[in-house]
Amino acid sequence: MTYVVVRHRRGEPSYEIRESELTDRGPRARSLASFRVLDEVTLAKARARALRPFDPAAVRASAQRAGAPVEVADPAERHARALLTEIVKSAPLAPALAALVRRELISDYVPTDSVGAMLPWLDATPSDRAIALRDLLDLGDKLPARPRPALRFPRLRSV
Repeated sequence: MTYVVVRHRRGEPSYEIRESELTDRGPRARSLASFRVLDEVTLAKARARALRPFDPAAVRASAQRAGAPVEVADPAERHARALLTEIVKSAPLAPALAALVRRELISDYVPTDSVGAMLPWLDATPSDRAIALRDLLDLGDKLPARPRPALRFPRLRSV
């Protein structure tokens, strides 16, 4: 089984892809590769060192569970994220280039407000998202609680 663990070195998190193996002295873990951002090069290195069947999708899922930044495998999606991030940051596009991109991307899909709210979070790191979640939970703690009526239990009748 291949999995990802987080390691804290000098205050910065780094991650390791490990493979578990059963030895005479019990289960052990071998380190296959270390990384800060999981990318194709790291996966190839780990696949080359693995002794058991290696599933890149399972390793990506394990890295996401561990909170590791995972590079998007699809180049088109990676470039689309980068373009949207730059547009949100108000980087101007040449009008001709904007027209060409618009023409190629036209479809019947109309994004909802929730999809539009996703734009500022495209390049957010897991720590940025964690801070926002903590702030949201703190806000929820500050909301007044509704008073609840006292519990009343039905009378018990003896037979």
